[in-house]
Amino acid sequence: MLSVTSEKDTDKDPRMNAVNAVDTEVDPDGDTDTSVEDADSAEGAEESDAGTDEITDEAAGEDPDTDGAVTVRRPRRLLPGALAVALIAALAGAGFLGWKLWQQDQVARAGEQAQQAAVAYAQVLTSIDSNKVDDNFAQVLDGATGEFKDMYSQSSMQLRQLLIDNKASAHGVVLESAVQSATRNKVVVLLFVDQSVSNTNVPDPRIDRSRIKMTMEYVDGRWRASKVELP
Repeated sequence: MLSVTSEKDTDKDPRMNAVNAVDTEVDPDGDTDTSVEDADSAEGAEESDAGTDEITDEAAGEDPDTDGAVTVRRPRRLLPGALAVALIAALAGAGFLGWKLWQQDQVARAGEQAQQAAVAYAQVLTSIDSNKVDDNFAQVLDGATGEFKDMYSQSSMQLRQLLIDNKASAHGVVLESAVQSATRNKVVVLLFVDQSVSNTNVPDPRIDRSRIKMTMEYVDGRWRASKVELP
């Protein structure tokens, strides 16, 4: 037989009312689950944004105790040291260059002074007057030093008598001179000399031209001839 349940019977059954109540609370229109999920998503987004802000703040170096702040200060500490090193190097280079220029100037000045002294001494050495032999020899020895002075001192006595006996006279003139090599205390000078010579055998003066290589040394505050050669 077919039984029919009326609305009144359904309402009287409390189990059916409970089922209906549960269905209504769980998903009457499909909105209940969606609201919970939206709330969870919003909370997750806020936490993500907060985490991102914290990372951004740390990366930006807002915390003065972070390693990034120390890295920024290091170049400031190193800059004065680098400048000091560069300054010292520049001063050392300038000092060395100045010293080299000073050395070159000293050598050039020594060459000029020695050349002038050699020209004057060559004229003394190539000029002689038999009536003033002793004065001539004294001048020659005064301008000599070292090897040449020793050699001239040994031969001067014999040469003196020979000049007097022959009534010899000579006069030297330096035509040209040049510095061959130079240091602060030693200079080699080349000289071209014309010497007018006369004696009892040759009363008419004749011209002798000679080339002299003279080594000058700075001794006792003066430039003196230490070696005289006739190359």
